[in-house]
Amino acid sequence: MTGTDLAASSLLPTAEEEARFWMLVERAWAQLGPEPAALRLALLRRDPHSDDDDDLYAIDTWLDPFLGALRSVSAGLTGPELVALDRVVERKLYDIDRADIQEITDGSDDGFLYARGFIVAMGREFYEAVQADPAMAVLDAECEGLCYLFAHLHEEQFGVWPETGSDISRESVSNPAGWPAV
Repeated sequence: MTGTDLAASSLLPTAEEEARFWMLVERAWAQLGPEPAALRLALLRRDPHSDDDDDLYAIDTWLDPFLGALRSVSAGLTGPELVALDRVVERKLYDIDRADIQEITDGSDDGFLYARGFIVAMGREFYEAVQADPAMAVLDAECEGLCYLFAHLHEEQFGVWPETGSDISRESVSNPAGWPAV
């Protein structure tokens, strides 16, 4: 293993932490009712090679309510629980920090971070679909608020920014495996 490989795997989220994160995401979406559920399903089932993406952007109107619901379902979590959830988000963003995904989503470094936030916000099925086939990603779709949501909750509740212990960055072009030509 190289030093970079060691740093990228310093402290990985546990399976239980990941399961809890995805459960909270789904619980937050479920609070919003059937319309966003139908939009997320359409996003997942669409043909990524079709030019018919007109209603895909309707999900954008649901992102702020989703983030509010995610904050709500995360209320009352302990400091260590929030750190663990932030570590999950950090890892998910890092794992899809790839040139082939950025090619589809477009955007600057910050824009690509927010595009990855959108991919994670859409839930586990969409996240895994994009991991398997980057063409499933959506051009210019962003969810900045998810990228540091649990870190902000931790800071608001405990007065300090959390340390995840992972030694990775969620910033764009930080995953060397995803950017072999850089």
